[in-house]
Amino acid sequence: MPRGWREVSLDPQGNDRYAGWITPTQVGDWAFAVGGVPDDYGAWLRDLRIRIEAGQDTSLDLEEGAIMAERRHREGVAAADQRALVMLAGQLRAGAAPSARLHQAERPQAVALMRRTADRSRATIAGPFPVWVDRERAGFSAWYEMFPRSEGSRPSRSGTFRTASQRLPAIAAMGFDVVYLPPIHPIGRTHRKGRNNSLECGPDDPGSPWAIGATEGGHTAVHPDLGTIDDFELFLSEARSAGLEVALDYALQTSADHPWVREHPAWFRHRADGSVRYAENPPKRYQDIYPFDFDTDDRDALWAALREVMLFWIARGVRLFRVDNPHTKPLRFWEWLIRDIHARHPDVLFLAEAFTRPAVMQRLAKLGFTQSYTYFTWRNSKWELSEYLHELSQTEEADWFRPNFWVNTPDILHATLQRGGLPAFRLRAVLAAITCPSWGMYSGYELGENIPLREGSEEYLDSEKYQLRPRKWDQPQSLAPFIAKLNAIRNKHREAIAQLSTLRLHHVDNEEMLCVSRAAPDRDDVLLLVLNLDPHATREATTWLDLAALGIPAERPFEAHDELGGATYTWQGPRNYVRLDPAVAPAHVLHLRRP
Repeated sequence: MPRGWREVSLDPQGNDRYAGWITPTQVGDWAFAVGGVPDDYGAWLRDLRIRIEAGQDTSLDLEEGAIMAERRHREGVAAADQRALVMLAGQLRAGAAPSARLHQAERPQAVALMRRTADRSRATIAGPFPVWVDRERAGFSAWYEMFPRSEGSRPSRSGTFRTASQRLPAIAAMGFDVVYLPPIHPIGRTHRKGRNNSLECGPDDPGSPWAIGATEGGHTAVHPDLGTIDDFELFLSEARSAGLEVALDYALQTSADHPWVREHPAWFRHRADGSVRYAENPPKRYQDIYPFDFDTDDRDALWAALREVMLFWIARGVRLFRVDNPHTKPLRFWEWLIRDIHARHPDVLFLAEAFTRPAVMQRLAKLGFTQSYTYFTWRNSKWELSEYLHELSQTEEADWFRPNFWVNTPDILHATLQRGGLPAFRLRAVLAAITCPSWGMYSGYELGENIPLREGSEEYLDSEKYQLRPRKWDQPQSLAPFIAKLNAIRNKHREAIAQLSTLRLHHVDNEEMLCVSRAAPDRDDVLLLVLNLDPHATREATTWLDLAALGIPAERPFEAHDELGGATYTWQGPRNYVRLDPAVAPAHVLHLRRP
């Protein structure tokens, strides 16, 4: 075996399929290969057993087995194994009955010895296949998005990192472990957008944080209204003390006032009249944003500069990045950047904000993105959710795509939330938190903010993207306690929820209700989510559970303890009645206890 490699046996699963477990011991770059060697000893054992059962003379066969054991006695075989091989050869030549010698040859220790000492020079090798191992947060996390400038703000006066840090304990108390900040850099003044994305900008309008860069600096500067780099590092420290990790937005675009526009004009596309081409998504126009030309003749310098931006924030303690619209940049850039960053800092994680075609989202995951936003916000009916959950958990997509279910974003206020009131906010939070290993929430969700810019729009009225939005967090209708309970359930049943591949859909005879189980790999911990998808009316139904998938015997009663509501029910068999009033509780999150 090559140096540094460790061998793990594969166990037969039937029909020429084999399985084994490998457990990497640290974050970083790994590889595995699959090797096969002729099982001479196994074939000999099988034939010997048949001949003995048939009453045939097996003296020559037993001698051939002894010779096979002696030939494994060679250089490179461990001393203990060499002694065991000599002993096995002697047992096969002993004067005992053939059946007794067969018994010695069939012992698990003997079979393992002969497999372990088989000649690997005859192996057929497939691989090696690369495997990247992320830290645990890559597979299980709860994200909260906040605009620091709104925290502690007053009319025409921005909040700061210091005022925003006062919000961190409340975010941690809701059970979140990641706080994500939109861009914190200076904001351009040329073509700055006003309230509600207006082209008319007032003197006190702060502009969109995604229009990055001004005279105060670019991607490696912080907005002076927020404070200094030292203030940001203090914010990081306060977050860590609260049990939170800070994720920064990595948005590869500039305002017209970014220093790079003046210093490196070749990094941008230009129109026929010589002006820099601003961002467009026809018919939408983003006059305040300039995209980069990733295929510029000065490409190497541009790419290096963008890498240095990320390294700058990593040097200050950031290890999580939410990447803005990665699907609008070349895939080869991400492949290069992520590989380069991981070679230096293997603990860095990347969340892709890529609301685009499935193949592109999956390709970004294969290139190294740790997690991805999904279509979850637009999956609301039973049929849509069932199809999507099955796709994410039960197809090969589960091998490379880690979803993150966001219930809302500053860009997305779905009609379900606009029209469903607080019951809709509760049911969507339960659905995201329990069905997905990672989920996210944009601030204001806990207050039920649901007023759109206009009918048919998914934009918020008075969007925080374009103005300061101070909030009164201690409102009586706040869902903060409810969200804290959801995250507490997630942490209590971490192994069950973190394993997306164990998700199973179960039949429930109502088109407004969904039934999903989550289970640890060994099924020692099993949750059953029964959810009313209708925020306006009470619904009732009968479940038809796949008890075998849950590890529950059909003939005996079992307990179903509602982790959300606190009640305990005694169920038996697959058929059980449920009734859910969304005004009281939209769901049962049942911990199934075997008898």
